[in-house]
Amino acid sequence: MANKKKARHAKGKQSQKATAETVDKVSFSPASIRQFVGEVKAEFNKVVWPERKVTVGLTGFVLILVTLISIYLGTVDLLLGKIVTMVLR
Repeated sequence: MANKKKARHAKGKQSQKATAETVDKVSFSPASIRQFVGEVKAEFNKVVWPERKVTVGLTGFVLILVTLISIYLGTVDLLLGKIVTMVLR
């Protein structure tokens, strides 16, 4: 039991140390911001974007699905509301 407490305590010290080191390394200098933006651009160039036809098709599917689900939930809400109103009268 004592070993578990020591292990937990040691993990806490390690994470505090790592956090302190991370805070020391973070800087918002123009050079680091430029480097970050360059890395973001490089990652975006690696992304495989879907074709327009696929995007339009999936968007249409989502819109139809949202419409159907909203109609279903609205109907269920209306019916349950009427049932509760009848029971309370």
